[in-house]
Amino acid sequence: MEVISPSAHSMKEPTTKFLFSPPTTPPPSTMAHSRNIQNQEKDSLITNTSSDSLTLTPPPYPLPPKPRPISVIPEDLKTPDNHVERDPRLIRLTGIHPFNVEPPLSALYEEGFLTSRNLHYVRNHGPVPRVEDSEVLDWEFTVEGMVDRPVSMKLRHLIMDYKQVTYPITLVCAGNRRKEQNVVRKTKGFSWGAAGVSTALWTGVALADLLARAGPKRGARYVRLEGADNLPKGSYETSIKLAWAMDPERGVMVAYKMNGELLHPDHGKPLRVVIPGQIGGRSVKWLKRIIVSSTPSENWYHIYDNRVLPTMITPEESANLAETWKDERYAIYDLNTNSAVFCPAHDETVSLMASEEEVYKFKGYAYAGGGKRVSRMEVTLDQGKTWMLANITYPEDQYRLAPEAETLFGGQLDMSRESCLCWCFWDIGIPLSRLENAKDVLFRAMDEAMMVQPRDMYWSVLGMMNNPWFRLVIHREAGSLRFEHPTQPALMAGGWMERVKKEGGNLANGFWGEKVSGEVEAAKPQGTKEVSMVNSQVERHITLEELGQHDGEDEPWFVVDGQVYDGTKFLEGHPGGEISIISAAGQDATDEFLAIHSENAKAMMPGYHIGTLDSTSLARLKSLEDAQPDSSSSSSQSSRAVFLQPKVWSKAVLSSKKPISSDSKIFSFTLDHPAQTIGLPVGQHLMMRLRDPDSSTYSQGGGGGESIIRAYTPISEGSSTGDMHVLVKIYPSSPDGLTKGGKMTQALDRLPLGSVVEFKGPVGKFEYRGRGICTIGGRERRVTKFVMVCAGSGITPIYQVLRAVINDEQDETRCLVIDGNRTEGDILCRDELEDLERRGKDRCKVLYTLSQPSEGWKGARGRMDGNLFEKEVGRRCEEEDDTLVLVCGPEGMERGVRRAFEGLGWGEEDLVFF
Repeated sequence: MEVISPSAHSMKEPTTKFLFSPPTTPPPSTMAHSRNIQNQEKDSLITNTSSDSLTLTPPPYPLPPKPRPISVIPEDLKTPDNHVERDPRLIRLTGIHPFNVEPPLSALYEEGFLTSRNLHYVRNHGPVPRVEDSEVLDWEFTVEGMVDRPVSMKLRHLIMDYKQVTYPITLVCAGNRRKEQNVVRKTKGFSWGAAGVSTALWTGVALADLLARAGPKRGARYVRLEGADNLPKGSYETSIKLAWAMDPERGVMVAYKMNGELLHPDHGKPLRVVIPGQIGGRSVKWLKRIIVSSTPSENWYHIYDNRVLPTMITPEESANLAETWKDERYAIYDLNTNSAVFCPAHDETVSLMASEEEVYKFKGYAYAGGGKRVSRMEVTLDQGKTWMLANITYPEDQYRLAPEAETLFGGQLDMSRESCLCWCFWDIGIPLSRLENAKDVLFRAMDEAMMVQPRDMYWSVLGMMNNPWFRLVIHREAGSLRFEHPTQPALMAGGWMERVKKEGGNLANGFWGEKVSGEVEAAKPQGTKEVSMVNSQVERHITLEELGQHDGEDEPWFVVDGQVYDGTKFLEGHPGGEISIISAAGQDATDEFLAIHSENAKAMMPGYHIGTLDSTSLARLKSLEDAQPDSSSSSSQSSRAVFLQPKVWSKAVLSSKKPISSDSKIFSFTLDHPAQTIGLPVGQHLMMRLRDPDSSTYSQGGGGGESIIRAYTPISEGSSTGDMHVLVKIYPSSPDGLTKGGKMTQALDRLPLGSVVEFKGPVGKFEYRGRGICTIGGRERRVTKFVMVCAGSGITPIYQVLRAVINDEQDETRCLVIDGNRTEGDILCRDELEDLERRGKDRCKVLYTLSQPSEGWKGARGRMDGNLFEKEVGRRCEEEDDTLVLVCGPEGMERGVRRAFEGLGWGEEDLVFF
């Protein structure tokens, strides 16, 4: 591999110094250095300097807006990004971390053609790599793969030895405007608004120059680009076609400056790729490797992100279509034609009191992909029957007016190409008299290839490339007009789409949810009565410091929806055992509580309500809680001996799905290292949390999304190491959509392999310690016999206890398993149960009963009821004090088992429900 040093052959061409100083961020010439440059001068190659000379002539093109001073904001202090300064105006789309943001649309408009580093949108999949200023010049990267002369070089040599260029380039996230798709139907992506687009002046080296130095070999077709970010599925890598990378019209570059300054950490400091005209996901940040190859990238992020799968593929189906995901026909590269409205802003009002001739000027942006120019912008007031042309301005063209060979921020302002690399702006004035009689205004752009924005949305699993006509609804209200945008970003409420959907409109009917002739009116959702969880007599305000004094076993306090509860009185009576309360002590347990507990449990809460967490403390607590998942995935998790932690969510990677029946699968998860034990006592369970892949805030590989939390018992032994296996019965929605099915089980089934799932535990009131000794709610009890009643996937905790008994030859505890199912094919873990029965000999008996048996079935028939239990178990007598009944199954089955055993004289103390 060739190592580039200052003595290497220079490709840099002479530059012409920029002769004037702009009023904001002046563009210095940073390349006027000799080959024998001194160390101090080398460091100045990337110093953010400015000229003090007087302005001789104003530049013929826009210069960047001056960014506001920024600092590390409180939300980031407890995250891995605690070194990154950020602008608090940015709208966070995926919670606190990772950092995925867009600016308010109005702020983006106010900055004009160029976006400051502070308000440029950000798409991060994980923590931002930390690179100190002193390390920037020594940042190393490679050009390797199918090349004649592999190259390894430092950033300082990239600056010294290659021609530097500066281009204005617009970057757009493939998810721009995705919120609209999520309102129609939840995709796997989080909810971008219409501000996932920004433009900046980028300075660096043409990627074609680097590739020419390395010399691609015959047969090379792709360029893979790999970043330095450390993500759950490895480094971020993607690829583009080699022909694109070598084409000067495409303008692909390796950049180290943005708007004349060193790259900001969120934007790839110290080095990134910038690919004009393609989705932002191809412009790899924190660049480490450029790999020339004959095939596209096989990286997880290249395959399972930035794709538009056929619209008929559902989220459920997509989880099991690995070959479809790998199909390059569905990969997104060039942007499609798109537009949005700046003015009017959402909910902006315009008075009708002015003269009838008053004109309102609509303004917005538009862009196209692959170097194509937006050639027209059209507006309609009658839903497409007639159209008007808007005016278009192309600020990018102003850079073409610069003198030949002029430099800007140290790079030659080379705009000789024909291709269009930036967005454009449009405007149109419409008389208020016409707007007063219209119910909406719709906008569409067309590029020079005559590709026009479609009327209707093309929904897809990832919700990317959303570009239907942009529609504003007009409301006439008290002498004024109010304009309503389609949506608001992230989880912000507002927009005509959410309103129409709540009113029962069908947004997919081709008429924006308006009722049309012959359409059956959708039933309006019925409101449900909320269960109050607060004691209205309690007026106490509690601080975070007070809450922190109750984060242990004594007087455990916890928070749900900002209210504080004292769980002390319920430690013994909690069905999940005292550990369920203790593990939540001192924490915000809102997600876990609401995801798991019934309305009856909520109705009990006023009795434990002791106060309200003050607003400042609540904000601090949420910041700490949002940072927890990432702290648990740090090096401390990867090195610890035990995986499960009672107060911290730990991450594992979904590695396989093994079907074992028509509706059940074993999901396997890889722990942090091969020697790490699960850490689950026999008879206890764990909490599983995942981000719903059918959620509007889900991000492939990045986190974010609506949390779903459920309790499961792995079929792995608690002392197993390296991986964990969980048996799950999947409850699908009915084809007609009337039965919704299991939210968690369907979401888990849709997750692609390689996804991260979070776990916490152990929890549960029962624990089997071996040889007849168990604890129930912390109290020890000795048993000589277990009666184990289960159905469906309720076998898992039963199997766990049974296995512990039989595997210990010194354990004399007898076990009777009664396993009820509909058909023989529904029996889970049958081979494993029969193996334990064989090895246990007279210590173990397994009885199956089927409610829908086949003619050839030789086992018991019928449902599990009092008659079956009286025959197989019998009525309780004094001699049965050392028998314990363990029950796990669907809620209805558990109620029936309770009634049956109570009818046979068995008391509450004899029954344990998992």
